[in-house]
Amino acid sequence: MHVFEGTVKEASVRLADPGFVAQCAKRYTAVHGRPAGEAELRSWSESWPALVRVLVAAGLHDLHLLLEYELPGSSQRIDALLLGRRAGRLVAVVIELKQWTFAAPHPVGAGMLMVGDREVLHPGRQVGGYVAYLNDWVPAELDLEVRGLAFLHNASAELTGHLSALAAGGPSAAFPLLGADDLPKDAEASLLAGRLRCADVEPADRQTVSDFLLAQHRPSASLLARVSGTIEGLDGFRLIGDQDKARQTIHRAIEAIERGTPGHIVAVTGGPGTGKTAIAARVLGDLCRKEDANPRLLSPSGTLTQQLTRAVGDRAKGLITTLTTTLPRGLSKDSSIILLDEAHRARTDPLRRNSEFPGLFTRLIRDCATLVLFLDERQIVRPSEGTTLDELRRLARACGYTFAHIDLTTQFRCGGSRTYLDWIDALLTEDGQAPAWQGTDYDLAIAATPAELEGWVTTHHHAGRSARITAGFCWSWESPPTPPLTPEVSITWTDETGDHLWQRPWNSGAGGILAGTDTPGRAFWATDQGGHQQIGCVYTAQGMEYDYSAVILGDDITWTPTGWQARPKESRDPALQGLSPRQYLRYALNTYRVLATRGTRGTRLYSTDAPTQQRLRQLLNSSSD
Repeated sequence: MHVFEGTVKEASVRLADPGFVAQCAKRYTAVHGRPAGEAELRSWSESWPALVRVLVAAGLHDLHLLLEYELPGSSQRIDALLLGRRAGRLVAVVIELKQWTFAAPHPVGAGMLMVGDREVLHPGRQVGGYVAYLNDWVPAELDLEVRGLAFLHNASAELTGHLSALAAGGPSAAFPLLGADDLPKDAEASLLAGRLRCADVEPADRQTVSDFLLAQHRPSASLLARVSGTIEGLDGFRLIGDQDKARQTIHRAIEAIERGTPGHIVAVTGGPGTGKTAIAARVLGDLCRKEDANPRLLSPSGTLTQQLTRAVGDRAKGLITTLTTTLPRGLSKDSSIILLDEAHRARTDPLRRNSEFPGLFTRLIRDCATLVLFLDERQIVRPSEGTTLDELRRLARACGYTFAHIDLTTQFRCGGSRTYLDWIDALLTEDGQAPAWQGTDYDLAIAATPAELEGWVTTHHHAGRSARITAGFCWSWESPPTPPLTPEVSITWTDETGDHLWQRPWNSGAGGILAGTDTPGRAFWATDQGGHQQIGCVYTAQGMEYDYSAVILGDDITWTPTGWQARPKESRDPALQGLSPRQYLRYALNTYRVLATRGTRGTRLYSTDAPTQQRLRQLLNSSSD
């Protein structure tokens, strides 16, 4: 997605129109379903003309320019992207625009700055993240060469020199920081083009630009494959934006330990697909490269642990562990760092414990120098699980530990669609007052029948995409762990052609990689061959992702004019037995939110309850393709 696409010359002409920024804002709203903020609009109005004037003065009229280019598969946006060709190769130049007149080094965070009271990434580091991300995501067949720079059009030579000195010797030094004095209006075009890293770049033909815009961008490797590379000591696991900021916040605690000051809790919060697991894995890789390191990456989710362990290999055994009530051994109170991914699933027994804080966490703290927790409070799906940011903050205070919090806002699942995440969050709150779906950046619709739902999944599977069906735990689950599995998910419906029955088995409960031919074990249902033929639940889907997600809402929650109504007696989940309707509703809504945020490219919804199905139809105003 982008708000403008055309040549530099065309951009210059359009910027002469006083209504140009408003037109771009309208396009932004149409795509995202929400307006751009005032600060963002002000930035466009001030930075775009400054950039285009320089590009024109550099004689780059015919290069292609994208403004507010959204990185593939992410909601992160590059301010400006220039496209051209060099020696037959497609060239992309990332340009980060800043209006800064002042910036100060961060007091403790290397790679970060203070601009007023805001903590921000160094622009060189920010550009480097974008360049690396494009290198990872753009298909190899496009033969893309990526360059980058930052243009601080209001900055003095003193400021740009200071920022460049801060980056000297590090990877950010590869990306120039240019101020107004570096790109003087009276300079020769060739000098300006060189400083903009475009001296050897020629205009690209329209077909080449179209190939770039229409390419099916994809990451260079899956999350789990990149974890393997990280643990092997390779720098293939890229973090950008607030992910990198979170990593640096964690490193502050690590550096404090190295100075002989243990006792830290770091909480990293964020919704589905914001990269919590990616950060945990990257930090584990960082720690494993340190001398005498003794870290652990724990997760209460056996599914996630087994997936990570399979990807990383045998050498990671003992470092990556499923957290139950038994804690890992051999830790050092003075030096060990525990990374607890999916902390919202930790068995903390909030309704039954007698102590103020979860005993599990107090015992973890007792055995390590720093505890880093990654959580999303809206993914708590059992009354025996979960923690909150407030609880962790109070725990740190009670223990005399420092406390740091970073909230991730950029998400990389659901095609990077913030619009879809906002919509599903609004739908799955108690009042359910979601607006009619108007997004254009994510494939969302309702399925008329479960057969249609399955047909959609099968079509994508045959096209080589990963696709899965999940459902609320509203049917018995008594199949043996190995095939033949009993088709316990059973749905009937009637239409103009008569009565219909659709039945499919739940995923296997087997603990291994394979339960039988074309039947993966429960931890590998989301990723392995044959998983599309069984129905997953929240316990096998949480923490995983696939291209296309089909979700069956059972009779445990139904829509009413006043909002969602819970019917706990329709649930077959033993973990939720005995709850009141109000207690149950919280966990059910969280469960369906988890299921509805697994698909990176598209989602189909279907409800077994007729009024709820009608409500979804009204909001989506279409059936699946």
